[in-house]
Amino acid sequence: MATNVAAIVRLMLVTDDALIGARDPVPLVEAAVRGGVTSVQLRLKDATARDLAALVRRVRAAVSIPVLVNDRADVALAVGADGVHLGPDDVPVPLIRTISPPGFLIGASVGSLAEVDGGRGADYWGVGPFRQTSTKAEAGAPLGPEGFAALIRHAEGRVCLAIGGLRPGDVPAVLLAGGVGVAVVSGILGAEDVETAAREYRAAFPP
Repeated sequence: MATNVAAIVRLMLVTDDALIGARDPVPLVEAAVRGGVTSVQLRLKDATARDLAALVRRVRAAVSIPVLVNDRADVALAVGADGVHLGPDDVPVPLIRTISPPGFLIGASVGSLAEVDGGRGADYWGVGPFRQTSTKAEAGAPLGPEGFAALIRHAEGRVCLAIGGLRPGDVPAVLLAGGVGVAVVSGILGAEDVETAAREYRAAFPP
């Protein structure tokens, strides 16, 4: 899978407990995929390991795009997910690499120079917040295009995508700064029509 990382993370949907609420996440992910999402990261902070594992299985059965798990490498590996996305306080990337199967995708959150070392060894970086975001309280100050560009210069050629309050109109700036894609939470899941919202992000990329 690692050879196609840029294509996989071009438009990543990241789920959120609060935005999903009482709704079934699977139809929402299916709608986003119809709109052009290229991967999904299941971030459900309030779910138990058992419930998260069950959801991963359901989503993988419903869609053909790669399904990653946020934080919980144990769940991702146990259920055969396509990858995991790790934060600075999670299990170190090198450790997960040693116990993961070939092709298992590992992403890392990098929001400052202090987090660069923790991202080494990952297949891609999620860099942000690009703008102010309400879905991750501890995200820090917005980087903006210039801050994003400055931070990914330390990626050593690693694939980077932007995350945090992104709108479709931000996609060209992210690409110009050297990113390959965007990860979106509220911009898609907070929309009345998830499929249309995803399609608007996808249309912002060049053909």
